[in-house]
Amino acid sequence: MKNKPSISIIRGLLFTYDIENTDDVEREALISSINVNNEKELSELFDKLTQPEFLSYTKAEQEWFIDSIEYYLSVNDNFDAVFKTMATYFSTPINNQKNFMLTFLGCLKKYSKLNESE
Repeated sequence: MKNKPSISIIRGLLFTYDIENTDDVEREALISSINVNNEKELSELFDKLTQPEFLSYTKAEQEWFIDSIEYYLSVNDNFDAVFKTMATYFSTPINNQKNFMLTFLGCLKKYSKLNESE
């Protein structure tokens, strides 16, 4: 049985970047040092910070994250429910939340495939 798409699980996976997550000064500095609107820099950041957490989830949970993002993209959601309730360590505002989520989705799919090949 597949889980229903969930904005809250997407926000949960992005908690690493939220200012409420205040336990690591080095992580905070790394996040604030990148251009959040540059796909390459953002992907590299996700590789460092999101990949280990994502790979700690079960395959079913990983699929739920991916399926949820794909669903909200398919219904043309603007992801305000994720970003309007979250203050991040990024030094500049996210110019295009859909592009951010497309980059995030691409990285999650890449991690999922890496996990399958191990």
